[in-house]
Amino acid sequence: MGSFKWIAGFLGWVSFGPIGALLGYLAGSAFDSYIDMARQLPGGEQSGTSQRRTQGNTRYSASEQRNSFLVSLLVLSAAVIKADGKTLQAELDYVKDFIRKNFGEAAVPEAMRMLEQLTRQEVNIYSVGPQIARYMNYSQRLQLFHYLVQIAMADGRFEKSEKSVLEAIGTTIGLGTADVNSVISMFYKETNSAYTVLEISPSATDEEVRSAYRRMAMKNHPDKVATLGPEVQKAAAEKFRQVQEAYESIKKERGMN
Repeated sequence: MGSFKWIAGFLGWVSFGPIGALLGYLAGSAFDSYIDMARQLPGGEQSGTSQRRTQGNTRYSASEQRNSFLVSLLVLSAAVIKADGKTLQAELDYVKDFIRKNFGEAAVPEAMRMLEQLTRQEVNIYSVGPQIARYMNYSQRLQLFHYLVQIAMADGRFEKSEKSVLEAIGTTIGLGTADVNSVISMFYKETNSAYTVLEISPSATDEEVRSAYRRMAMKNHPDKVATLGPEVQKAAAEKFRQVQEAYESIKKERGMN
């Protein structure tokens, strides 16, 4: 049971739905015992999961939220990795390193086994996305999306096909278009990318630029994902830094104080 503890924890957190079905496919016959165990957990099906859950994760433990983040991460990682038609070792290594840093060495073997199987089948993001949106708060989804965009950059190239899949994922997990474009522009560099990161147009006034920076700094502050643990907070700090860099770039371009 050891290697499946975090899967069982996730199943105790979320209704089975499309992600549960996907895990069932991957785990095979061993999955039944983990479903039974998950149903005994606080918030499991025997407690009336579908009726009692609330959005915003206010009723779930930090452990449950971390489990949900990991499983959601694996499912959507597979979709991003396959976006350009090939599975690259650099992308797999990026996922492995992220899991090791955020969830510990013990989670790596089972997580990577699942990811390998996920990359061999079709992941319907339009099915799993809404389930993730329902059970994960906005700040956590935004951090998850930032991580997914970094996968696309793991091999040093950000393909248009990857960008298209990421845009679709952002929509299906319930992120606003401006936030999706903001995170993508942190890595997919085009003209005026710095403005897109701050969710404003190049015609914005200096005061609008300052206001946009304050708003984005608050939205992307690492404390927003504190329940996911210190390492995820550290990853969030990178996103926060990229917002600051965009602001400094615009200030330099305009000669702002």
